[in-house]
Amino acid sequence: MFEGFETAQIDVGEASVFVRYGGHGPPVVLLHGHPRTSATWHRVAPLLVRAGHTVVCPDLRGYGRSRGPRFTEDHAGYSKRAVAEDVVAVMRRLGHQSFSLVGHDRGGAVALRLALDHPKSVSRVVFADCLPLTEHLSRITAEFATQWWHWFFFAQPGIPERVITADPDSWYHGDPQTMGEGNHEEWRQAVRDPDVVRAMLEDYRAGLTVDRRHEEIDRAAGRRIACPTLVLWSLRDDLEDLYGDPRAIWRRWATDVQGHGIDAGHHVAEQAPEDLAAALTDFLRPIPDAG
Repeated sequence: MFEGFETAQIDVGEASVFVRYGGHGPPVVLLHGHPRTSATWHRVAPLLVRAGHTVVCPDLRGYGRSRGPRFTEDHAGYSKRAVAEDVVAVMRRLGHQSFSLVGHDRGGAVALRLALDHPKSVSRVVFADCLPLTEHLSRITAEFATQWWHWFFFAQPGIPERVITADPDSWYHGDPQTMGEGNHEEWRQAVRDPDVVRAMLEDYRAGLTVDRRHEEIDRAAGRRIACPTLVLWSLRDDLEDLYGDPRAIWRRWATDVQGHGIDAGHHVAEQAPEDLAAALTDFLRPIPDAG
């Protein structure tokens, strides 16, 4: 995987971030979702390098080979604000002050926080298979609670750790053929690590508490994303079924929104890498100089 890429373990203060990076040209950061690692991008990242980009793929704080601070009752150490700060620090360490940003699933929540907190750092942003956390929570229905029950199970203290670590292979279902053998093996090692499992749960616990409060403050203040925004969703996932056109919801948060669906299940980077890379390449293409 990731032929021609370099890897690094970057100390950013209270966290240590494992990152893959390669290519030359305008930088783009790819943020994975739960329960994946940066390896989920192994089919997409080389296509973006070929299209002329520097591509940076970090493991989110606590996921994969990244490590975060000790766990606390307020979950602040695993808030999206803290993870967004990690990404900014990593990119500055790699020499990039401004970059494009792609967030899938939980990585999308990090991308939203980063775009709002560090607008000068983000030139363009892509949200894939995600909405702001508060948009989900304000639309809870029986269908949502049934299909997304894990959000609320993961928030319980202590119980999900015991359930998941008892048999992680049964809890998380991964197919090496669909995922790619290297990606599958890296993911499998990660979900067998009790510290990684706890950190992934802290991500969800933060989502229902500190992250929700941060988004509510943003909405009350009228903060919006000003840079060009692309919204993508998997047609064989449930986002559109639950909410209709995701672009309509994202227009409450961003001023310049476009997007479309992709024929894939939830893990689009693994299932439809060419279609995803084509959509990203088209969106990230430099705007011609009008002069």
